[in-house]
Amino acid sequence: MNFFKRAWLNLTAKKGRSILLVLVTSAIMLFVLAGLLIRNAADTATSNAKKSVGATVTLSANREAAFKKMRSATSTSKSSRPKLTTSPVKLSDAKKIAKLSNVSSYNATVSTSANAKGFDTISTSGSSTGGGMKGMGGSSSSGTGDISITGVTNTSSVSTFESSSSKITKGRGITASDEGTNNVVIESELAKEDSLSVGDTIKLKATTGDKKTYTMKIVGIYKASSSASTQQGPGSTDVSNSVYTSYTFANTVKGSKYKNTADSVTFAISDPAKVSSVKTSGKQLINTSKYSLSTDDSSYQTVKSSMNNVKSFADKIVWLVAIVGTIILALIIILMIRERRYEIGVLLSLGESRWKIVAQFFAEMVMVLIVSVVLAGFGGKFVGNKLGDQLVSQQTTTATTTTSSTSQQGQPGGGTPSGNTGGSKPSGNMPSGGGQTGNASATTDTNLDVNVTVMDLVELGGFGLAIMFLSIMLASGGILRLQPKKVLID
Repeated sequence: MNFFKRAWLNLTAKKGRSILLVLVTSAIMLFVLAGLLIRNAADTATSNAKKSVGATVTLSANREAAFKKMRSATSTSKSSRPKLTTSPVKLSDAKKIAKLSNVSSYNATVSTSANAKGFDTISTSGSSTGGGMKGMGGSSSSGTGDISITGVTNTSSVSTFESSSSKITKGRGITASDEGTNNVVIESELAKEDSLSVGDTIKLKATTGDKKTYTMKIVGIYKASSSASTQQGPGSTDVSNSVYTSYTFANTVKGSKYKNTADSVTFAISDPAKVSSVKTSGKQLINTSKYSLSTDDSSYQTVKSSMNNVKSFADKIVWLVAIVGTIILALIIILMIRERRYEIGVLLSLGESRWKIVAQFFAEMVMVLIVSVVLAGFGGKFVGNKLGDQLVSQQTTTATTTTSSTSQQGQPGGGTPSGNTGGSKPSGNMPSGGGQTGNASATTDTNLDVNVTVMDLVELGGFGLAIMFLSIMLASGGILRLQPKKVLID
C-alpha cells in the first residue's frame, strides 16, 4: 500500500490522537507566526520611519573655532577684551549642499528683533521690555526689541510647526514665495490683543542702524503651544510676541551686510540612514574653520532602536518556540512510535523499506502541519497585535524616559543649552520665540501594522517543515535499529 494512503488512514482511524497533534502543532505554529509577524512589522515600521520621522543637517557658524580665535586674541592682547565673532552662513554655500543627493529641501533661519509701533505687545510681569504701551514699543538699552522676528524660508519646516506644537489657524504660513516681501505671520494672542486679522498691516521699527520703520502685511495667524514658556529677565519677551517673516526681511532689519546670509540653514534629509554621508559630503563644500555641520536624526534613531529591540525579541520568540516545539513534537512522536512497534514490525516483515516507514510518519505530520498552519493563520494576527502592542509600549516608555533624562542634562528645568549646534543660533539679538529650525526631538509614536500575508504563511510552513523533519529524525532513530523478528516475537 502507498505510504501516503497509509498515513491518511492512520490519521482518520485514530481521530483523538490526530486532534491532539493538531492542537499541539497549532499552538507551536501560532507563536512562531506571531514572532514572524512582529519581526516583519518591525522592519516595515523602521522603513516607514525613514519617510515620516526624517533627519536634518544644520549648517551654522563654527562656534568652537570662534572661541579658539577669541582665546588666542585674549592671550596676545591684554589692553581690550576680545569679542566672540561668528560668521553668518552664506546662502551660496548652503545651495551647494542643497544639491547633494538625499537632501530634499532646506530652510534658512535668521533671528532678530524690532519694536512694535502703533500696536500693543503682550507684556508679562517678568518682562523688562515695557511691552503693552501703544506706539512706544518699549525698547531696552541693550537694543533688543519687544517683537521677536524669526525669518525662515518655510514655516512648515520649523520644528514647532513640524511637531504641531504651533499651528496656523488663519491664513497661511511663510513660504519661499515670500522672499523679498514684508509679509508676516503673527501669534493668535497678539492678534486678539490688537484686534488684528489676516490682511491687516502692522508697523515694526528696527532697533539698529537707521532704525527704519517697516509696514508689514499679515498673511497668517498661528497658535503657539500652550506649554511654551515665557523667558524671564532683561531683554526677554512673551512667546506671543514672536512673529515669522521671510529670512530676507529679517536680514534687511539686521543690516545690509547680512544680505544673502542666514544664522543657520537646516537641510531635510530624505533618507535618515544617509545623514552621515550627507554631512561628510557637505564638509567638503564649506570652509570648516568658519562653518560647522551638525546632524539631528535622534527621532529616527529612537524609532530604529525601539524597532530593533522589538525585532530582536521577536527573533528570540521564533527560535525559542522552534526549539521547544521540536523537543515537544519529538517526544510525542517517540511515544507514538513506541505504541506502533507491532505495526512497524509487520511492515518490515512484509518487505517495506525503513525510509518509507519514516516517510509515512513524516507524511502524517505534514498533513497535521497543513491544518495547523491554517488555524494559526486565523489567530496569528490577534496574538501578533497583542504581543506587538505590549512590546512597543515597553520600548516607547523606555525611549521616553531616556529622552527626558537626556534633555534634563542641560539647563535647570530641562532647557536646551545655548551652545547647542543642532538648532539655529542667532548672530544678533535673540528674544524668545521658539523659532529654532530643526528636527523635533519628541518621541515619535510607532505602531506595528501586523498583517498575515501569503508569504508569512509560506515562511511559517517552511519553519513547520523544518521542525517536523527534525522531530521525525530524532524520533526515528529507533526504527532503523528494529528487527522484524524480534518485534513480532515481543
